Amino acid sequence: MKISVMGAGYVGLVTGATLAETGNQVTCLDILEAKITELNQGKSPIFEPGLEKLIQEGIRTGNLKGSTDIEDGIVESDLTFICVGTPSEKDGSIDLNYIKSAASSIGRALRHKEKKHTVIVKSTVVPLTTEEIVLPILVKKSGWKREQLGVGMNPEFLKEGSAVKDAQKPDRIVIGSADKLSLRVMRSLYKEYKCPKLECNPRTAEFIKYASNSFLAAKISFVNEMANMCNSWGIDFKEVAEGMGMDSRISPLFLRAGAGFGGSCFPKDVKALAAAAKSDNVESKMLKATLEVNELQPQIIVQMAEERLGVLKGKKIAILGLAFKPDTDDVRESRSEVVVKELMDKGAEVVGHDPEAMDNFKELIDVNTAPSIEETVEKADCVILMTEWKEYTKINLKMLRNRMSGNVIIDGRQAFNPEQIEKAGFDYRAIGLG
Repeated sequence: MKISVMGAGYVGLVTGATLAETGNQVTCLDILEAKITELNQGKSPIFEPGLEKLIQEGIRTGNLKGSTDIEDGIVESDLTFICVGTPSEKDGSIDLNYIKSAASSIGRALRHKEKKHTVIVKSTVVPLTTEEIVLPILVKKSGWKREQLGVGMNPEFLKEGSAVKDAQKPDRIVIGSADKLSLRVMRSLYKEYKCPKLECNPRTAEFIKYASNSFLAAKISFVNEMANMCNSWGIDFKEVAEGMGMDSRISPLFLRAGAGFGGSCFPKDVKALAAAAKSDNVESKMLKATLEVNELQPQIIVQMAEERLGVLKGKKIAILGLAFKPDTDDVRESRSEVVVKELMDKGAEVVGHDPEAMDNFKELIDVNTAPSIEETVEKADCVILMTEWKEYTKINLKMLRNRMSGNVIIDGRQAFNPEQIEKAGFDYRAIGLG
């Protein structure tokens, strides 16, 4: 199938590269020439395990290419995926300007095409966006009759750090079709995938993505609230989580306590859904509480540092991990941003380290960073683990103890073994560890 992908960002690149791998002819479209140049050189502009190798293979076989010629890329394809960003407004509501712009560009390009064409929204958008915003724009800008257009919504369920695997072997595929053409095209595209497939209308597909992310975010906030109680009552939350996870209705996934969730999806999607519900006069107490608990967690990390060090002014604190999770360079809504800013405001000397995200993080906060773990922890009064990269969880404790001036370790992800840490002579604190 000939496919064009609007937006060579995170979702667009993974979608394009994995669809090219299965034999489709894919053109990734973007207005940023530097990004397209990198793509055509076989380079990934983002860090995601396995993605650059997949891009290089697509370029080698000729199944994948990048282009800034939006019109030509769309006209030469049968199917266009919209994979542009949907950032948040100041009030948390969704900003659909990129979606509207993409739909307008596609519509204008279709004026130069006679065949039928299918447009599938893969960006995360609030319910009714595909039917009431994208579709009317496409019809107006193209001048086409409705029956010439296939329009649908096919949400992505990609986890940063394992996005390529998630796209290659999805656990489910949601096909939201507004007509028979888009249904037929998506059925054909995904016929070889053996996972469960759900067929529904676009607004249901849009809501499934939001409901899924909001549920997982709520689960994390619930777990963190329980862990905070454990801190007060001398209970190890890891044991609590193990007992909870034995219940098949709960499952052991997303039961780890820590500094809260971040990234490009959970915070943005929960805020957008809450704002959309509010605009339609539907009260959303659960979503509000989910966000409130998540904002509290980084503050607890800073409080732990103050409990152990006293006045933070002049104290050197090493932050291990700046990305919102391991195996990504994404720092959007990173909990490290909150912790670092708070520590710096209190006068602490903060030095950060991350295997992939230091350059991106410095665009958020002008914090000192060091090129190695050893230099980061040198003469530190306290080390705070914020991202559970293997480089950190497997750290040489003897080296760490010898390099540090103090002995305080605060584990923002419950990733260390408390017995090993304390045996090595450290004063260890973690959320959920009574």
